[in-house]
Amino acid sequence: MNRRNLLSNFSTGVAGIALSTLLNEVSYATTASHFPAKAKRVLQIFCPGGVSHMDTWDHKPELQRRSGESLPGASDIVTFQGKNGALMGSPWEFIRHGQSGKPVTELLPNLGKFADQIAFVHSMTSKTNTHGPGCVMMNTGFPTEGFPSAGAWVSYALGSENENLPTYVAIPDVRGRPPSGQANWGAGFLPAEHQAIVFNAQEPIRNLAKPSGIDSDVESASRQFLGKINRLHAKRYPGNSDLSARIAAYELAARMQLSAPEASDLSRESTATHALYGTNDSNPLIAAYAKNCLLARRLLERNVRFITLYCGSRASGVDGLLNWDAHKTLQTDYERHCPILDKPTAGLIRDIQARGLLDETLILWTSEFGRMPTHQEGTKGRDHNPNAFTCWMMGAGIKGGVSYGATDEFGGKSVENVTTIYDFYATVLHLLGLNHERLTYYHNGIQRRLTDVHGRVIQPILV
Repeated sequence: MNRRNLLSNFSTGVAGIALSTLLNEVSYATTASHFPAKAKRVLQIFCPGGVSHMDTWDHKPELQRRSGESLPGASDIVTFQGKNGALMGSPWEFIRHGQSGKPVTELLPNLGKFADQIAFVHSMTSKTNTHGPGCVMMNTGFPTEGFPSAGAWVSYALGSENENLPTYVAIPDVRGRPPSGQANWGAGFLPAEHQAIVFNAQEPIRNLAKPSGIDSDVESASRQFLGKINRLHAKRYPGNSDLSARIAAYELAARMQLSAPEASDLSRESTATHALYGTNDSNPLIAAYAKNCLLARRLLERNVRFITLYCGSRASGVDGLLNWDAHKTLQTDYERHCPILDKPTAGLIRDIQARGLLDETLILWTSEFGRMPTHQEGTKGRDHNPNAFTCWMMGAGIKGGVSYGATDEFGGKSVENVTTIYDFYATVLHLLGLNHERLTYYHNGIQRRLTDVHGRVIQPILV
């Protein structure tokens, strides 16, 4: 054996282990922010289907008073699914909460208790009234697929705060994935390693367990040898981000064989914690979403940087069955969906707060657009409305008990401090210590941004 072969073989042993460790440390090192951050991590709760703002967060007394009348100036209005009928008041009472006296639907009594800690943005607008493009728009800033998700941008900008778990996780609802699926959490043109790892309490990370019949020594030796080959191959093709992402994914997967099962093991939680979330609820959909909420908290406390937690799935043949798309039977649909969202999400927020995580965690509640104040002709539901909807934030750096922006007296159009998705994410990035105009990536001759060429930080909702 000559000197060159000796050194080459030695690299798969102790030196190889040291190099592998060094490379791993580099892969999860945190990148410097533009200025001191208020938030270290983000939890985004996404309710696909276009949640009706005037039936949840945006109380409209005039809509209630004039329910059954024609919408002034728009008697023959046509929207996504056709003609609209008269104004339709919300079927539910609104309850005032906290010192702010914020009215929230009676269907969300537990979440309403956080009104004094939430900053509601009531004047949100979108560019599309279709679910797939709407979900992608809300998650990436663009209505067409192929752009990086907000979580991918944050992963690219800040890196990871942990060694053994993903930087970015998407937790789909047990009922299925949202409209446009992976496009909601993809990396787009960013290096592929920044896309989300997808799993939930019901479906663990795929192909993570070690095959039976393979002992630890054999697996370790194989991994070291594979690492050497991967690094040589990566040097040969330095511009192939898919290859680099795959190598990084395999290395992370090896580390996650121990860490991920522990992080997702909900049996480690106390009976009181399970009761707080409702994981044993008699309604299987409440129990399933509650388990996903508990999983999200376990990931947050292990420093996963960005988590998107879905409450609702794709559109279905029966409107409003799997998500919040209440075209025909608003009352039945929301009396199904609101209890699923309410207690588990409130339990998650309360648990985050009790564990001292809220000061460094930014919580977002989002949907892709709102609904019309009228009913669809011939139905008791509401059609899509991209001109008015509500999102909210709470936690790190957020001023609670604030309602920013406003819709008109019926909730049909944003009229005061009209806000875009670009503004929303400019604010999110600001709280993470990032200037949205400086966070760019060169692609196809353009310095691309999450906020495109728009966006302003919503300063009135910040501490």
